[in-house]
Amino acid sequence: MLVIRPIRESDFDALKQIAIDSGHGFTSLPVNDALLRSKIARSEASFIKDVSTPKDEGYLLVLEDTDSQEVVGTCALEAAVGMEDAFYHYRLGTEVYHSEQIEVRNEVETLTLCHDYTGAAELCTLFLRDSYRKGNNGRTLSRCRFLFLAQHSQRFGERVIAEMRGVSDEHGQSPFYGWLQKNFLGIDFVYADYLSGVGQKGFMAEMMPRNPIYVALLPPEAQEVIGEVHANTRPAVRLLHAEGFRCRGYVDIFDGGPTVECHLPDIRAVRESRLLTVSIGEMPPSDSAKSYIVANTQLADFRACEAQLCLQEDIHSVVIPAELASALMLQNGEQIRVIAM
Repeated sequence: MLVIRPIRESDFDALKQIAIDSGHGFTSLPVNDALLRSKIARSEASFIKDVSTPKDEGYLLVLEDTDSQEVVGTCALEAAVGMEDAFYHYRLGTEVYHSEQIEVRNEVETLTLCHDYTGAAELCTLFLRDSYRKGNNGRTLSRCRFLFLAQHSQRFGERVIAEMRGVSDEHGQSPFYGWLQKNFLGIDFVYADYLSGVGQKGFMAEMMPRNPIYVALLPPEAQEVIGEVHANTRPAVRLLHAEGFRCRGYVDIFDGGPTVECHLPDIRAVRESRLLTVSIGEMPPSDSAKSYIVANTQLADFRACEAQLCLQEDIHSVVIPAELASALMLQNGEQIRVIAM
């Protein structure tokens, strides 16, 4: 069975391998032992912290194959970005130039460095090993976070964002970043991305252009990828669009990938999830069983997985088998939160 649970210290080797496998552009998991251990410790502390107002908590989850006891994927939630370190984006805007004298009107797109998403919750660190990218595994790993958000909404910013990986080549080089490297930063994309991932962001404030950038002055190859996503990221974008996430004109400062957003209560899975009381036993024979993402309502012992359930719209209880109850750490009479696959 595949079960999603909070990361723990013993998962370090698996997390490091995921950091290696994820490749360039996966900023939230740089290949750095000290940082990865720090992320695990921060997550463990966040899951047991008493929170009244979201601050710098981070919740890192792993997907475990309980048959092999291997960690085969990750996903994470940031409670409120930019509270400790600056959280940069480019905001796409338009400047209008008009002259009645010569009867010319031009609209020029601009990119302006900003911190507009400070305090927003963030979906991040979604990765699934190639051999497990089948069935509903990726969808379950991604969408389980919405059940966690629904159950523990007070621990997160009201606006939820996700940074989509932008276009880069097989060597990890970004067409968008090339202009910045040549004219401002002087270091390659992979190194800049790494420094950002390990939290060493001082160079951004020191070296990034302080005035709006006119998009028309960028090289054509840089203009073409603004707001575009990496081929491997397209399925994740489609999933988030189905949940109500939209790009509101913000892109990543390094690769130009879009950031999508949605208010937490408006996320489809949050809005449509249901709380049900559990009865442990044999599921009644039925051809109406459907696939659901199922999670317990706990915090430090959060568990989630895919399961077949027989549900009726007007019933607030469900019978689940003992194996599923054990995987989700449930007792008779406790509640689960579910969303249809």
